[in-house]
Amino acid sequence: MTDVTDLSKKIANKGDNSLILPDLNLQSQEDVELEQKLRELKFKQELRKDWILFIVRDVVIFPAAILFIFAVSGYSLFTQIHR
Repeated sequence: MTDVTDLSKKIANKGDNSLILPDLNLQSQEDVELEQKLRELKFKQELRKDWILFIVRDVVIFPAAILFIFAVSGYSLFTQIHR
């Protein structure tokens, strides 16, 4: 019985992937292809999200802020001239 606990301690302390046995970690070709498609889909979603954020932030919000600043400064200049 002590041999079993010693062996389990040795296996547990072996490293990061020591508890995963190679026979149990085999995946079918379909699982590998499905996982690869899932990774590609996640990458496309992240890319789409980045583009949407770019468009909203850099194309809509920044020009609107600049126009607001120009409008306020133009109004201030207009009121100063007509006094």
